[in-house]
Amino acid sequence: MASVPRPMRLPPGMSLDQFSRFVTRAHDICGAENVRIIEKSDPLHDGSYMDPCKGHDMHAVLEKDYFVASAVIFPREVPEVQALMRLCNEFEVPVWPYSIGRNTGYGGAAPRVPGSIAMDLGVHMNKILDVNVDDATALVEPGVTFMGLHQYLEKHKLRDRVWLDVPDLGGGSIIGNAVERGVGYTPYGDHWMMHCGLEVVLPSGELIRTGMGAMPDSDDPSIQRMRPDQQPPNRAWQLFNYGFGPYNDGIFTQSSLGIVVKMGIWLMPNPGGYQAYMITLPSDAALSAALDLTKPLRVGMVLQNVPTFRHILLDAAVYGPKSTYSDSDKPLTEDDLDAIAKKLDLGRWNFYGAVYGPEPVRSVLLSVIKDSYLSIPGTRFYLPEDRNEPRSVLKTRSNTLQGIPSLDELRWVDWLPNGAHLFFSPIAKISGADAMAQYDITAARCREAGLDFIGTFVVGMREMHHIVCIVFNREDPSSRKRAHWLIRTLVDDCAKRGWGEYRTHLALMDQIAGTYNFNDNAQMKLNETIKNALDPKGVLAPGKNGIWPKSYNKADWAISVDGEVKGAKGNESKL
Repeated sequence: MASVPRPMRLPPGMSLDQFSRFVTRAHDICGAENVRIIEKSDPLHDGSYMDPCKGHDMHAVLEKDYFVASAVIFPREVPEVQALMRLCNEFEVPVWPYSIGRNTGYGGAAPRVPGSIAMDLGVHMNKILDVNVDDATALVEPGVTFMGLHQYLEKHKLRDRVWLDVPDLGGGSIIGNAVERGVGYTPYGDHWMMHCGLEVVLPSGELIRTGMGAMPDSDDPSIQRMRPDQQPPNRAWQLFNYGFGPYNDGIFTQSSLGIVVKMGIWLMPNPGGYQAYMITLPSDAALSAALDLTKPLRVGMVLQNVPTFRHILLDAAVYGPKSTYSDSDKPLTEDDLDAIAKKLDLGRWNFYGAVYGPEPVRSVLLSVIKDSYLSIPGTRFYLPEDRNEPRSVLKTRSNTLQGIPSLDELRWVDWLPNGAHLFFSPIAKISGADAMAQYDITAARCREAGLDFIGTFVVGMREMHHIVCIVFNREDPSSRKRAHWLIRTLVDDCAKRGWGEYRTHLALMDQIAGTYNFNDNAQMKLNETIKNALDPKGVLAPGKNGIWPKSYNKADWAISVDGEVKGAKGNESKL
């Protein structure tokens, strides 16, 4: 057996000899060219959004060599994913799967347990398996991006029939975004709501299809002899979510219970017309009034899509870095914010939305929207053609709101030199009072941390996500430490008021899971019971979202307020 290079971090409890034997077996499964060791001597290049690093967090809030994989494996097809899971069980080595690795702000491709095997599903498993314009559905593999499917629709001249909903950045995986419960901005903006049917590799390596996919499409013996992942799907797999019996799909979101290798997604029928708009709000008080107006309009579907209320600095950061507006490294003042809004001819908050349908429908909806929001003193209404400035956010959002992916939103990460970011994402009811309470708390803590508040309220059907974009300098230890303090403090601040986060970075998973503690942590006990039943050796993504298998002592993997971490079995590190 040929020896392999020593990785930067061995899997916990594993010797180099055991690791070498594991890697040799992985070569047999996937080919040596599809196994990459992250060597001890390797520099950890962060890469870029379009070319991300594959084994660590490109926006590391702790030292980048903590959340780092021992190796990255690139399976070529479903049977290889199954074989790798069986191999991981045999060696009891943790594996951290991801679709592409562009989950920036939440940990990217990095594993929660240092030394885990990273499984990159996006390099080879990137096929668009089906697009059905009559049913407005698609079936995709993990490596299919929003840009990729959009380009497919354009190439095959299908966008006159169906649209794809997209998030802020178009380079992410459709599957990865949906199973992390990400959102877009058209009427189909809740991506998990719009999924239909999964093919999943369980921790044991067993393959299942959920919903109608659990029923074969035919009892033809020739089909039954085909490899399971290649058998033609039930014709209703992408049409009806539930099938028969318990609904399983939800346990595969934000979870460590399976690897989604195929997913159906509902596409939006071309609405026959579309108009984006922006409404500028001159003050925090105007935002509060606007959100009070928003709830009945959103619940009543006058606001058809997912509206966003963006803080002035989120838009300003798209136009240019902080140095464009100020020579100070201190948080910007209220006067500074007013000056930036005046310079850019924007509001202190800016509302972006769209209407869909034939012209008479759009006209009526726009009339109601304008009459409602323009009743707030100082508000202004714009269409995309009204804004001619370079890097117009309205023009970018005009594309996003009709399912055309973009990379323009990457610019706000460069607000500071060596820009990196964390997302803090509490959920609240749609109301001006709740928005102001959250904004007051988060903005004050940002100032205390010496960082600028940058954020947006994203309105769902009956709730709103408050997305706080914590931008820091990744090369400055002080900046990283302040960002880490800020987000940990905000988690506790908001938990005291019943505001929970819907998604988070690796370093915060245990803390946030601990805030969902109703009835003596009953939900966590249920999650752990399911985890230990499906994954008795605890090999699949241990620690993801705070769920630790019985084979791990959770306390050994805790991350302190000061960023001190300790890995089990002597695999210790201090940051």
